[in-house]
Amino acid sequence: MTQGLLIVLSGPSGSGKSTAMAELLRRHPEYYFSVSVTTRDPRPNEQDGVSYWFITKDRFDEMVRQGELLEHAEYVSACYGTPAAPIDEAMARGCCALLDIEVQGAGQVAAHRKDAVLIFMLPPSYDELSRRLNGRGDTAPEKVRARLQRALEEIQHAPEYDYIVVSETVEGVADELEAIITAEQCKAARRAHLVKEDFSHALPTNV
Repeated sequence: MTQGLLIVLSGPSGSGKSTAMAELLRRHPEYYFSVSVTTRDPRPNEQDGVSYWFITKDRFDEMVRQGELLEHAEYVSACYGTPAAPIDEAMARGCCALLDIEVQGAGQVAAHRKDAVLIFMLPPSYDELSRRLNGRGDTAPEKVRARLQRALEEIQHAPEYDYIVVSETVEGVADELEAIITAEQCKAARRAHLVKEDFSHALPTNV
């Protein structure tokens, strides 16, 4: 069985990352979506094991010490991390494992997993990003400005990724993500074993 892919998707708030990921999973329910662990309390609409795995700080620290997390970070007095074991198990089954994480976490994954495929979701323009964030209507203006500033900081890292996808439409982004995954699955390095497995008996012995 061919090893599955490790796909890391990053992008600023307002890039449409979560919506595009949901569409990709709708098209491909066989893909594995990584659920992060966090030490913060669950919100009213969140379910353990679906939104996050909600754990204690002691358990989180233990996971860090034992090397059980692909990446981890602290944000607004809470800790977040990506468990490695479920991802490795999914990939061993040939599944495509999807991670939705921010730039810092993506850098950690890339440093430890050279097989990771990094994709950055870029908003169509600054004006469109501003329109999306302001259009939500549930965020104070100063917080919108802070998110825009943070978005610009994250966008500077886009050239460090393997691929950049521009989020014009949900369907278009999902199409491009599918194309990237297909291209990665067809790389010679991932399929070279097929030559030996299926054609070795017929190949000339001096080749």
